[in-house]
Amino acid sequence: MKPDLNDLNAFVAVARAGGFRDAARASGASASGLSEAVRRLEAQLGLRLLNRTTRSVVPTEAGRGLLQRLAPALGEVDAALDAVNGFRDRPAGTLKLNVPVSVARLVLPAVVPPFLAAYPEIRLEVVVEESFVDLVASGCDAGIRYDERLEQDMIAIPIGPRTQRFATAAAPAYLDRRGRPLHPRDLLGHACLQGRFPSGAMPPWEYERDGEVVRIDPAGPLVVGLGGGADLAVDAAVAGVGVVCLFEGWLRPYFDSGALEPVLEPWWQRFSGPFLYYAGRRLVPAPLKAFVDFIRRNQNEE
Repeated sequence: MKPDLNDLNAFVAVARAGGFRDAARASGASASGLSEAVRRLEAQLGLRLLNRTTRSVVPTEAGRGLLQRLAPALGEVDAALDAVNGFRDRPAGTLKLNVPVSVARLVLPAVVPPFLAAYPEIRLEVVVEESFVDLVASGCDAGIRYDERLEQDMIAIPIGPRTQRFATAAAPAYLDRRGRPLHPRDLLGHACLQGRFPSGAMPPWEYERDGEVVRIDPAGPLVVGLGGGADLAVDAAVAGVGVVCLFEGWLRPYFDSGALEPVLEPWWQRFSGPFLYYAGRRLVPAPLKAFVDFIRRNQNEE
């Protein structure tokens, strides 16, 4: 007797969520129903797939192997079933995106409201995290990242502004007290508010002017997690603690209000904007196809 597809889906949901309650909240099913489905699947396979404790649920070695092979296959099943949406007058279903904080803050606010207005039967779920993820394994339909973090086998289309800049700024009172840098290396003598990637890496601050590229490793009294901690760094800069380096669009309201003053603006480095990306070796679900078409239309109109 082959395992039931619903039981397989239940196992994947629990393994991804790391627990029955979290899986129940994410899937809309009951925790007891998911538990029974997993027990039934383990009985049919004759293997323990999940190690259960009072605090966590972790896949066994067999469970990890099954999850690795099963998640992409179930994704294909979902996509195939969702392709039927293409025969509807209006696409329906859930579109799940994985994006960094900068995109959620600076790109999606101009995209999400008109998209949902155009496709009222689509439910958009946005997962915000800085780490680069395996879209299929994470259950996401698509992601948004910058080109240096895209995988080669992904389809990528531009979304949002095509050129962005990193801006450096500090409170006027801080600059009156500590002096205004004239060259990026002057920042080595300033209190710089740094950011750290989830991997632990702390990126250098990069500047460019007339073909000269300068990279510095600043130091200062505050280190925040890139993405979620950026607002704390901005607040500290406004309070006069030090110099912050962040997306220009993130800092623009503070420039306009006078709370922060641009620093070394002629040196601000430009970089290409983000891309919407998704796997090219699978059927494209109707909600994702609608989103892709919507983004392409809007990029062409700009």
